[in-house]
Amino acid sequence: MSAKPVVMTPHERTRPLNVIGEQVTVLVDGATTGNFEIFHQDGPEGTGPPPHNHPWHEAFFVLAGELTFGIEDAGEQIAPPGTFVFIPAGTTHWFRFGPGGGQMLNMTPTPGIGAAFAEVDRRISPEEPNIDLVIEIGTKHGLTWAVPAD
Repeated sequence: MSAKPVVMTPHERTRPLNVIGEQVTVLVDGATTGNFEIFHQDGPEGTGPPPHNHPWHEAFFVLAGELTFGIEDAGEQIAPPGTFVFIPAGTTHWFRFGPGGGQMLNMTPTPGIGAAFAEVDRRISPEEPNIDLVIEIGTKHGLTWAVPAD
């Protein structure tokens, strides 16, 4: 099948997904593009995933606020607005939204992580998240966690 042009306006998007306090808006999914997915993530201070990796590349572009990224053994990297971060497949990483929260774009060249975000939105309370269930859902969708649940 050959790729077809896609134009998506804001009113065609689904509601933001609540992923343990972060608001994740699917800007375009893999079913629509036949390939990559792009998400807008709006997170309050301190939110973000624990260290993990997955078999697909991932890229981030910081739009607002400041984020801290942890990438393998490189230590913490501070990412102000305008910062681009590329994470190769299989690289353990994490991020945290900094003071006052922030916003970023998240891009993956492989369809599917949007399904994990949607499942977390459906099944997990952002007020009282069940971390074991978060780990179960992430694992089901291809994430490998670098730290066990507490």
